[in-house]
Amino acid sequence: MTDTLKIVSPVDGKVYAERPVASDAAIDKALLAARAARAELALTPIAERGRFCLAFLDAMLAMKEEITPELAWQMGRPVRYGGEFGPFEERVRYMVDIAEAALRPVVPEPKEGFTRHVARAPLGLVLVIAPWNYPFITAVNTVVPALMAGNAVLLKHSTQTLLVGERFQQAFDKAGLPKGLFQNLVLNHRQTEALVGSGQVDHINFTGSVEGGRAMERAAAGTFATLGLELGGKDPAYVLPDADMDAAIANLVDGAFYNSGQCCCGIERVYVHENVYEPFVEGFVNLSRNYTLGDPLDPETTLGPMARPQTAALVREQIAGALRAGATAHVDAAAFPRDAAGTPYLAPQVLTGVNHQMAVMTEESFGPVVGIMKVRDDEEAIGLMNDSSFGLTASIWTVDAARAEAIGQRVETGTVFMNRCDYVDPGLVWTGVKDTGRGASLSRVGYEHLTRPKSYHLRTAL
Repeated sequence: MTDTLKIVSPVDGKVYAERPVASDAAIDKALLAARAARAELALTPIAERGRFCLAFLDAMLAMKEEITPELAWQMGRPVRYGGEFGPFEERVRYMVDIAEAALRPVVPEPKEGFTRHVARAPLGLVLVIAPWNYPFITAVNTVVPALMAGNAVLLKHSTQTLLVGERFQQAFDKAGLPKGLFQNLVLNHRQTEALVGSGQVDHINFTGSVEGGRAMERAAAGTFATLGLELGGKDPAYVLPDADMDAAIANLVDGAFYNSGQCCCGIERVYVHENVYEPFVEGFVNLSRNYTLGDPLDPETTLGPMARPQTAALVREQIAGALRAGATAHVDAAAFPRDAAGTPYLAPQVLTGVNHQMAVMTEESFGPVVGIMKVRDDEEAIGLMNDSSFGLTASIWTVDAARAEAIGQRVETGTVFMNRCDYVDPGLVWTGVKDTGRGASLSRVGYEHLTRPKSYHLRTAL
């Protein structure tokens, strides 16, 4: 009997789509096709690669009206937000635009009688293992730069968002990308681990849980494949006394609850200077109560269901644990009729009276809950921000850029924001520290992780 993977929709708990997993023969065929195609791509001018990638972008954008409700059915994001096509387009265009410069050979100082340079050679075959929470942009962060760098790409998407992989394939096929250079594979966990450990993949980019990242390292051990691991975060914000309070509140509420809090770089904990703590909390709570929890296919819905009931249950337990330990909840779940135990529908929640003995302040929540703590000064805030096993982003809210940068230098994180949060700038490297993972994507630094240095030492005179 053929093994299948099922998308269980968070909208109604029913199977939305089902796909058979690839056979071993199909996986072998994909590997052969990739090896045959990548040699030709490595010799293809970068400008020509860019034309394929921009045609892929056009094909994907042409499908956005179909994709937006399809995405809501798969993982619950409200249709009013229109999918992920703004950042998707921004990242594709930026990485195509900088490719020529980023991949240009490095030429050392002249040396008489020699021509020397260091080229950026493609790694070969890149496997992208993509998550469900931002299924288009997390995948494209690596897929397009990998192709621009001359690699072939295999995409294994999350079971929750299997149809996203199909959309990628449709768009690349329509763009006329030569066969074998991009292939979408439906794989189960066993097949994925076997592929990672096969020795036939040169780079693996995985976005997911810390345990998933450890599984990738174990599977790849001994293959010498390189790994890019983005494993989540517990991203903090620090609000200083001179911050624009209305802007800080509006942006941090959105940063905490957009996508039902299912963002690697979403705001999960906020530290507020004691001088502005009370007005900040009041404004934050009032704005949080304005969300409409409901069917993501309804244009009036501003907060959809979480992707899975079990992840919502984990957030509910974090909230309950904090309340048992003395925290105060400021949002009445009864005001959100769709919120019900056992379902993925979960109201936003704001907690005060929290501390770092509570899981809600130290363990990744990945849901619509945020804890707010009062701090005396920068020292206390920095200590609390660093008191985490994660380090993806941290945001600082102040009008003083020098002070923000000085604080940022001491915060253990991959990105320091000032007066913004929950955003990925393709001109800056996307990376993290500690259990957030390793490696880098986007920017010219991202290209360095998708290529290898190859030296040319040519003697021109004997």
